[in-house]
Amino acid sequence: MPAVAIVSLAACAPAGTDSTAPTLSPTVEVRSDVEGLVDIGGDRELFATCRGEGFPTVVLISGTGGAADEWMVTLSPDDPSAPPAASEGSVFDRLSQVTRVCAYDRPGTSDATGELSPSTLVPQPTSAFDGVADLEALLDATGETGPYVVVGASWGGLIAQLFSRARPDEVVGLVLVDSASMFLHEYFTPEQWASWMDVIAAADSDVPADRPDYEATREQWPTEPPPLIPAVVLSSDREWDLSVTPGVSTWPAWLEAQAALAASLGARHIGDTDSGHGIHVERPQFVVDAIESVLNEVRAQ
Repeated sequence: MPAVAIVSLAACAPAGTDSTAPTLSPTVEVRSDVEGLVDIGGDRELFATCRGEGFPTVVLISGTGGAADEWMVTLSPDDPSAPPAASEGSVFDRLSQVTRVCAYDRPGTSDATGELSPSTLVPQPTSAFDGVADLEALLDATGETGPYVVVGASWGGLIAQLFSRARPDEVVGLVLVDSASMFLHEYFTPEQWASWMDVIAAADSDVPADRPDYEATREQWPTEPPPLIPAVVLSSDREWDLSVTPGVSTWPAWLEAQAALAASLGARHIGDTDSGHGIHVERPQFVVDAIESVLNEVRAQ
């Protein structure tokens, strides 16, 4: 476990903040950086990166196949066709200047260069419930503590939504970045949903690469309403398509599901992002601004 030092919350909180608010810890632990494999038990390790100081801790959850560095790279504004590259303007780098932030590699993910993560491989596909169990084990193993603002992109957004339900006393904010949701099953046609599940199933390979189990997640999804906490839903506004039903785009249904997700969470919905599906890589400032707005709201409680 990393060494920690305890400092007064008042030293980090904005003027006028009530440091005794029940949803926030009365102290902030200034922790050492985390960079490497973390033993989460069961003969398994996950690669994690944590940096920065402050509260709440921001936890970044990547989309399908994406490692932690998905939050550390950006597209070049001068050459959008170039592959994403490490940048001080990335979501992770910017956030680490204002608070504690963590990102990690789920099993079977790959970094921006295509290199397979060193996180211990597991049988695939995995459900969002599996993702939550791993995230809980990782945070416990690193000694990270709440409160948390959880940020999820695409499939990672489903893990973020479920994690906020699993730890309602610790998760105080939520930001979803063109997130998947259970509403997709409602707004996709039966053919679109079935074809999408077929595409995911056909992605099996010799290496157990990260593959989402939407059906298992949907079958176990809680029926009670989600906790109402400060939340932002960021949606793409540049059309993209899952390409599972040629001639019939999934884009309109994706947008309807985004609106339904935001309404269900009582979230602020931002659709004017000038971005495709990868908002955090294409337009990181939109994501940073959304996260900081939630941080400020939480800190003012």
